[in-house]
Amino acid sequence: MNQKIKEYMSGIDIKDVLSQLGVKDGVNKGASTGKNWIDTKGDVIDSFTPVDGSKIGQVQLGSVEDYNEAVEVATNAFYEWRQWTAPARGEVVRQLGNALREYKEPLGKLVSYEMGKSYQEGLGEVQEMIDICDFAVGLSRQLYGLTIASERPGHRMYEQYHPLGVVGVISAFNFPVAVWSWNTALAWVCGDSCVWKPSEKTPLTSIACQNIAQEVFAKNNVPEGVSTMVIGGPDVGKAMANDKKIALVSATGSTRMGRSVNEAVAKRLGKVLLELGGNNAMIITPDADLKIVVPGAVFGAVGTAGQRCTSTRRLIIHDSIYDKVMKIIVDAYGQIKIGNPLDENNHVGPLIDKDSVNNYLNAIESAKKEGAKVLVEGGVLEGEGYESGCYVKPAILEVENHYETVQHETFAPILYVMKYSGEVTEAIKLQNGVVQGLSSAIMTTNLREAEQFLSAQGSDCGIANVNIGTSGAEIGGAFGGEKETGGGRESGSDAWKVYMRRQTNTINYTTELPLAQGIKFDL
Repeated sequence: MNQKIKEYMSGIDIKDVLSQLGVKDGVNKGASTGKNWIDTKGDVIDSFTPVDGSKIGQVQLGSVEDYNEAVEVATNAFYEWRQWTAPARGEVVRQLGNALREYKEPLGKLVSYEMGKSYQEGLGEVQEMIDICDFAVGLSRQLYGLTIASERPGHRMYEQYHPLGVVGVISAFNFPVAVWSWNTALAWVCGDSCVWKPSEKTPLTSIACQNIAQEVFAKNNVPEGVSTMVIGGPDVGKAMANDKKIALVSATGSTRMGRSVNEAVAKRLGKVLLELGGNNAMIITPDADLKIVVPGAVFGAVGTAGQRCTSTRRLIIHDSIYDKVMKIIVDAYGQIKIGNPLDENNHVGPLIDKDSVNNYLNAIESAKKEGAKVLVEGGVLEGEGYESGCYVKPAILEVENHYETVQHETFAPILYVMKYSGEVTEAIKLQNGVVQGLSSAIMTTNLREAEQFLSAQGSDCGIANVNIGTSGAEIGGAFGGEKETGGGRESGSDAWKVYMRRQTNTINYTTELPLAQGIKFDL
C-alpha cells in the first residue's frame, strides 16, 4: 500500500471501528436469537477487505441447526410481539433510528471498508437505514384498512391488516445493511419477527447491525427473537426457503438465486418478495440536456464500482448526437479516480472479490467475441495501492442490444453503449428488450418523449426516471422491478402491506340474515 493510503488508513483504525460496534477482535459467532449469540457450529470464515486485501475479522458461520434454533425463538416472539400496539412497536424502531444516528460514522466506515464502496456511499447507506426507521415510525400509526359499502342493508364491510408472522430476510453484499433495514423496520412495526441471513461476503457489518438492534431492543424489553440473525451458507438459505414457519421470504440477489427461492417457497404456498437482477438502461434523446446527462450516466455506471442493482448497464443514444455524447462521456471517464474508497478524493473503489474481477474480465472478452468495439479499455489495476487485486478500470463497449453478454447483468463497471434512430419508441423497444426490469431513465427536455416513456407503452421497469439516472432511490417510493427482477416492492408507499395479512370483515347489526346476491334460503 502506498504511503498516502497508509497515512489515511492509520487515521481510521479499523480495529477501533469494530470495537465501537461491538465486533470482536477474535472469532465472532454468526448467529443470534436477538438477545444471546448462539454457540454456532459452522465453519470459521475470514472477512477480507477488498481495499487492500487484509483480513479484518473472523466469523463462525451458523448451521441449519443454528437456523432452526433462531426460527424457534422468532416464532415464539411473534406471538407476543403482535400483541404490542403498532405505535409501541414504532417507538422501538424510532429508538433504533436514533441509535443508528449515533453509530453512523463507524458503521459507514465499516460498510465502506468491508464491502469496498466509497465512504460517502457507506454513510449514505446508513442514512437510508435512518430514513426507513423514520418512515416506519410514521407508518406505525397508519396501518389503515378500507371501509366498503355493503350491498346488504344493516351491514358494514371493511378490510383490516394483521401481522403476518416470521419474515425471513436474505440480503446481498452490495448493500449489506440498508436492505436489511428496508425489510425489518417495516416488518417490525407491522408486528412481525424477523430472521436475517446476511451475505457471507460482508459478515462483520451484519454483526454490527445486530449488536445495535439488540442494544435497543433490550432497553425496551422487546421479546427475544423479534430480531434474529444467522450468517450461513446456501444450506441455511435453502432451509429458510423450505421452512413452513417462515411466512414471507424477502430475498435480494441474483435472478438465479431468486428463482431457486421462489420455486421452493411456491411449493409450500408461502409468500415471497424478490429483488433480483437489473440490466438498467438510460435513453439519451436529441433533446437531452447534456449538463445532467454526463454526471447521471457516469455515476450510474461506475458508482459502487458498478455493483448496484440499479447501476446503469446500457446507454441508448440517438444517432444524431451519438458522437458528441460519447466524446464527452469518454473524456469524463479519463477523469475518474480509482483507489481506496475511504479516501473521499476517489470516485471508484474495488470490486468485492476476485471472483467478481473474473466475471468482469470474462464479460468484456465475451462481448468482444460477439463484435463489441472497445471505447474505453478495461483491465485490472496493479501496483501500489492495488495489492488486493480487486481494482478494475471502468470500461465502455459499443455493442448491439441482442448480444448474449449484453442481455445478462454483470456486477462490475462495464457500460454498454448503442445507437437508435428515429422516434423515441425505437429506444424504448431496445430498453425493454432484456429479461430484467428494475430501473430505467430517459434524458430529454421534450415533454412528449417523457410522457411516452412513462406511459403504459413505455418503460416496462418498476422504476422509470426522467432527467435523473437509473441509480439510487428515495425511501418514500416503493422500490422494485418487473420480469426477472422478481416483481417485489420494498421500502415506501404501500410496500408495508406485503408484511401483513389482509382480512375482509362483514358485520351484521340487524335482526335478520340477508344473503349476498339476494339469495333466498328459507327454513
